[in-house]
Amino acid sequence: MTRPDVRPGTIVIYTDVACAWSTVTIARLLRTRADLGLDEQVLLDHRCFLLEDVNSFPIPKKLLDSEIPVAGALEPSLGWKPWQADPSEWPVTTAPANEAVHAAKLQSPQAAEELDLALRLAFFRDSRCISLRHEIVDIAQGCPHVDATEIGAALNDGRARGPMMLDYHAHRDAVQGSPHLFFADGYDVHNPGVQLRWEGEQGAGFPVVDSDDPLVFERLLRHAAAADRSTTAT
Repeated sequence: MTRPDVRPGTIVIYTDVACAWSTVTIARLLRTRADLGLDEQVLLDHRCFLLEDVNSFPIPKKLLDSEIPVAGALEPSLGWKPWQADPSEWPVTTAPANEAVHAAKLQSPQAAEELDLALRLAFFRDSRCISLRHEIVDIAQGCPHVDATEIGAALNDGRARGPMMLDYHAHRDAVQGSPHLFFADGYDVHNPGVQLRWEGEQGAGFPVVDSDDPLVFERLLRHAAAADRSTTAT
């Protein structure tokens, strides 16, 4: 089992863009980071934990239909909605969307953060088929720090796909699930702040949140910022 290398001042976060629980985590990280004034001190390094490969099947619509009301209640400001488009338009794969986030990371960490959140909102709020190249590029055009033309070019030539999948396979065994956060000092945590369980079979039952502590994100962000200061201090 190989843990990922993490730069000081960075949180490496393994997710899939179609994971509801990681969407809650990312929204809380971004909001708390801004509240703490740490936008310049702590960066998110998005990595892919490709659930369709882990599970050997596409993310089932019936599974997310049961998750969205529960996850959405934790972060209602994101405007979650059950899938509003025709069921035939449900994304059969999230690999291109995850790949686009990694292509944006070649531009800047900020670009990757923006596109990652925009793709999640497009899926969970706007019912857009984020499997499709033209949808991804159009979503990228709405991100201020993302060069959408370059995202399209990267999806054409696959420049981000190879490194993304190489990293995924290299660290898959160290990742418990989406989301899993890793820090420069070796600390890591899976699905921070949320303790949940399934009532009944996944896809037929429903998730139950036994506890939820959004305040954990202040501690995690200060932890990452402290690691950066300890490295750069003279």
